[in-house]
Amino acid sequence: MTCRRGALIVLEGVDKAGKTTQCNKLVQALQDSGRQTEMMKFPERTTKIGQLINSYLENKSNLEDHTVHLLFSANRWELVPLMKEKLEQGINLVVDRYAFSGVAFTSAKPQGFSLEWCMNPDMGLPKPDLVMFLQLSPSEAAQRGQFGTERYETTVFQKAVQQKFELLMKDPSVKWQVRIQHSNH
Repeated sequence: MTCRRGALIVLEGVDKAGKTTQCNKLVQALQDSGRQTEMMKFPERTTKIGQLINSYLENKSNLEDHTVHLLFSANRWELVPLMKEKLEQGINLVVDRYAFSGVAFTSAKPQGFSLEWCMNPDMGLPKPDLVMFLQLSPSEAAQRGQFGTERYETTVFQKAVQQKFELLMKDPSVKWQVRIQHSNH
């Protein structure tokens, strides 16, 4: 008997929108209903590439913007074999950020990276069955704990990121679901 493929569910949104909280709740709900489910988070900061990204995000190092974008993509690619294995075993994966974040964040930079250029390194990644976008205004996000501790956590930049996500959500080939978040997620 073959195992039914697990679902790949991605949660996206601006920084501090509540993605990790909602991922944990969704994983718990799916597990409670008897479904094998695990959570993944990008960037995965424990790998060699993830450690470079972490240092950059925490403002401990500087990297050229093209390089950073490609590192984020490489961080996703290095986990593709594990993701495919788990999905083939029937394990559902709930993912906190994925390629859409990479595209939104890089294309929001003032250097003018095109959406197409930003999407190219992630072509061929496992396609999500559902992408949930947690909508929270950047000004509300700024009120949440620890906002501003990492490189991209400014209200102005997060507004630009939100606009890029809105463009990405127009892609009919991706199943998006928008959920409005409020200050008390």
